Amino acid sequence: MQVKICGISDPITLKFLTEHPHSPKFIGFIVNYPKSKRYVEINKLKDLLKIDKKNSSYVAVLVKPDIKILEDIKNLPFDYYQVYDCDPKEIKDIREIYNKKIITAFTVQSLDDVKKYNLYSGVSDIFLFDSKGYEKSMSFEHELIKNIKFNKEVMLAGNIQVNDELEKFKKIADIIDISGGVETSGVKDISKIEIFLNKIKKINDET
Repeated sequence: MQVKICGISDPITLKFLTEHPHSPKFIGFIVNYPKSKRYVEINKLKDLLKIDKKNSSYVAVLVKPDIKILEDIKNLPFDYYQVYDCDPKEIKDIREIYNKKIITAFTVQSLDDVKKYNLYSGVSDIFLFDSKGYEKSMSFEHELIKNIKFNKEVMLAGNIQVNDELEKFKKIADIIDISGGVETSGVKDISKIEIFLNKIKKINDET
């Protein structure tokens, strides 16, 4: 099981992640959603991304991105664009114009929300199933995706906590995405990240 740690906004945490012996496969940055407390303004983002990603992949988290933000970040070292609230044609255009791998994000309340994945199979590399309300630390019923045979890797987000029984997610998803679950008072907590990465390593070693 792979992991993504999202909402990184400071160099100390980023260096800790990239240099960790069990570094996450994916590291996410909130690029164009200023309502988020984890949002990184473009000039700060450019400085932050000078840090060598080493074995991780950098992910730009984009909520219905416009042409300006796409042009602003096109030369930054992102490996994936994680896209919310775009239709398949919009994602196809982003993928082709900017030559990036795509994580298509679906916010889920019901099975109908999950079933939308069929429309995006041809334009996605990974499907992300997240809770409604981006920044509200909500969760959804994970059983909704458990028995569907997807033709892409599946990433799971939505109020995942470091103290959860993380083993259970391995039966549901290929990748788990955590953000608030490794924070204290809204700030990334390196001690929690350490616990989380070591727990994932142990799970992967045992299965």
